[in-house]
Amino acid sequence: MPAQKTITVGTATAAAGTVARGVIPVTVLAGGTRLDIPVVVINGAQPGPVFWVDSAIHGDEPEGPLACQIALREVDPAKLSGTLVMVPVINVPAFEAAQRGNPLDTFSYDMNRIYPGRPDGYLSERVAYAHWEWLSKLADIEISIHSGGAHSYLAKSIFVDERPESVELATAMGEGWGCIMSSFNPKGNPMAMLKEIGKAGITVELGGRSATSPEKFAQVGRELANAILNVLRHYKMYPGEATYPSPRYKGQQEALLAPASGIFIPHPGIDFLKMMKKGDPLAKIVSIFGDVLGELKAPADGMFFGLRALPNVTVGDWCCFFCKVEGTRD
Repeated sequence: MPAQKTITVGTATAAAGTVARGVIPVTVLAGGTRLDIPVVVINGAQPGPVFWVDSAIHGDEPEGPLACQIALREVDPAKLSGTLVMVPVINVPAFEAAQRGNPLDTFSYDMNRIYPGRPDGYLSERVAYAHWEWLSKLADIEISIHSGGAHSYLAKSIFVDERPESVELATAMGEGWGCIMSSFNPKGNPMAMLKEIGKAGITVELGGRSATSPEKFAQVGRELANAILNVLRHYKMYPGEATYPSPRYKGQQEALLAPASGIFIPHPGIDFLKMMKKGDPLAKIVSIFGDVLGELKAPADGMFFGLRALPNVTVGDWCCFFCKVEGTRD
């Protein structure tokens, strides 16, 4: 068996069986400080694929960084075959502001819509491009971790590009990750760009504003770290048996908007990732006096995987992410 190679990402260089922390350099800001992307490389003692984990491309989604911290503590490079690269925060200015995008960069605010950016573009485009140069060169498989951020809570759900290798990677996330939908955003994100160069990437969702209490936040981080470990086990990069979701659903996302202004009240007894029939009640909008002003119903057979966090709504506000289930993948 050939020896494992030394792996370099930005300033982080890890020999076989070692861990290295560093940054992907981007630029210097007006105040003289550097803008860099933090990265950690866990390089296994044995050769194998490169599994790349990205998080916080949206700055109000801190669940991914927590998951990366846990995985960093728990993955032993002596037992690893291949390499685990983790970027805990891609969009550093957005993360520091706890906002979806860099508030100082309005022309390319949402980095998950302008990826992979441009080397001579707006600031967020330059950050994205610096990241893409390394991701495209080294990664074999990639997951991009997201959550509901400041506006909502999202249960375990995944977007794929429907190629077999993308669906396999989604399945490798493990037990409970059976809501696997076709990507609603065919370009502008890491998954779409990896497809263009023949590599597998997926977008995973878990967490958000409704789960930021100490206990809930820790639980979400743990679940995401478990998924990282499960992917490693599925691809025979780490010891242990992988688990898998059953059933695995195939579907399409639909965003449901508030039909009236008022207070958003979910229907009693409904729950995330629970199959519903078309027309089943999801929620109602009531006035400040309790009068029913509008209702939300399941647009098709399927399940909801995301709900808004703040009950007060204005007509047209986002309320719910619904998965219109087309069948199973089993």
